[in-house]
Amino acid sequence: MSANSLMCALLLAGAVAAGAAEDPVVAVPGGRIRGRLTEDGGAAFKGVPFARPPLGEFRWREPQPVEPWEGVREAAQFRSACTQLSEGWNMHDVTGSNEDCLYLNVATPEWPPKTARPVLFWIHGGSNTAGSGEAAAFDQRTLVVRGLVLVTVNYRLGALGFMAHPELARESPHHASGNYGLMDQQAALRWVRDNIAKFGGDPENVTVAGESAGAMDIGLHLTSPLAKGLFRRAIAESGAVSCFRGSLSRVSAEEIGRRVAAELKAPEGDAIRMLRTVAPEEILKAARIATGGDRGGLETSVDGWVLPEDPADVFVQGRSMPVPLLLGSNAQETGGPEMAEKLRDRIRDTYGLHGRQSAPGPGIPPPVADRALALYGLSGDGEGQTDPLYGPAGRQWFTDVEFRCPAVAEALWHAAAGNVTYQYEFEQPPSGQPTTAHASELNFLFGTWPPGVHLSAADEKVSDQMRGYWANFARTGDPNGEGLPVWPKYSVDKQAYLAFTASGAAEKAEIRRGFCELFIENWKARRDK
Repeated sequence: MSANSLMCALLLAGAVAAGAAEDPVVAVPGGRIRGRLTEDGGAAFKGVPFARPPLGEFRWREPQPVEPWEGVREAAQFRSACTQLSEGWNMHDVTGSNEDCLYLNVATPEWPPKTARPVLFWIHGGSNTAGSGEAAAFDQRTLVVRGLVLVTVNYRLGALGFMAHPELARESPHHASGNYGLMDQQAALRWVRDNIAKFGGDPENVTVAGESAGAMDIGLHLTSPLAKGLFRRAIAESGAVSCFRGSLSRVSAEEIGRRVAAELKAPEGDAIRMLRTVAPEEILKAARIATGGDRGGLETSVDGWVLPEDPADVFVQGRSMPVPLLLGSNAQETGGPEMAEKLRDRIRDTYGLHGRQSAPGPGIPPPVADRALALYGLSGDGEGQTDPLYGPAGRQWFTDVEFRCPAVAEALWHAAAGNVTYQYEFEQPPSGQPTTAHASELNFLFGTWPPGVHLSAADEKVSDQMRGYWANFARTGDPNGEGLPVWPKYSVDKQAYLAFTASGAAEKAEIRRGFCELFIENWKARRDK
């Protein structure tokens, strides 16, 4: 080799060595962690502890500070999901799930950080009984590449995260029990506030976002004094505070806790000490039996501490946290080919007379149930009306009362208090599907498509628009931006919203107004009874 060739080789080797970046190491509470660089120039940190494992005596206690460790802890793999039973769709999370689960994950768009980026804090769905921080397609980075720092989190689930019991309230310094999963979410938000700047995130620009139970939990945080100052805006997809009849009363929640203890034959007066020794899966199984499958309020409760008041009342009275809120639901979420007579019984049971048994007189409207039956085409003997967008009567009904109308109510209440509100409806079915369904929009937002799915031009357009709106909202509190159709603010009088259709985003108004007005009237009558 000539001298010139040798010199070139040495210079090239030196340049390669200088350009070979090392995986990032960051100091966090407890010690140092090592993440991994990503191919797009960013970094990912997985399985970062934000609280002590809630094991043994720490089961059913507030999240505790992390325990320190020696050396550098690897943050390259997701940690186990919180203990959960099979729901059918959650088999990946069920495998290996355990109580040592209070970890979060951070994805950054650039490394090393050069500017403070807006933070999107994602709370996964799963009825508060299933799922994990691996949700939101963490490794897809569809929102991260748009300049956001993404944080996903695990939180305690089912009876391990939400069981209330008088003995737990007595040992609590706040004289409250239940809502431990909500406390976990708030503990993770405090971790973000104190540490996210080290990852290039702006602690003053945090947006909480979530779907289903995650969205309902976000609505609850909007009414919790413990969440004040932890985030700047919120996105709630298919979940609201009045979903599933709203949060339980303290009395109802503690009665369920007593039934769980009785199912496991725990001694009266010393039940919790014994229950802290029971295998976590047995606790969850006992809770299923104790509730009979009826999980009103997704087991959240008005405990007097995390939730001092009924969350829906806080919204109605205009005292929800005054942050910009973007929320909505899918055109069809849930429900199936319900037999007409069974559906009539459900409507009568839900939209009852509320104590008024007499026939309506002059100026008195018919009972809510009768008006609801007429709206759904079920007043006579027919099978009900089928809507080209919203589907058969049964699918309309379940989507209305469990998702759509609770979101409409929350939007109305939040906007009436003078808070910035944006509402959407997702109408574009996932590729290859005839209709939307619960969680359909997540495919478009996070790219969670099954292998082999071919996206149409319409799918690509809707996905690109949705990601643009969500990223803009996380940056500024306004989803609008260059190249996107205008998304009007929601107001009580116009009730304008954005529909994601096969032709792209389009402005519409008054989602199912008559149906949702009945839902709100019924909710108020139940509340005032």
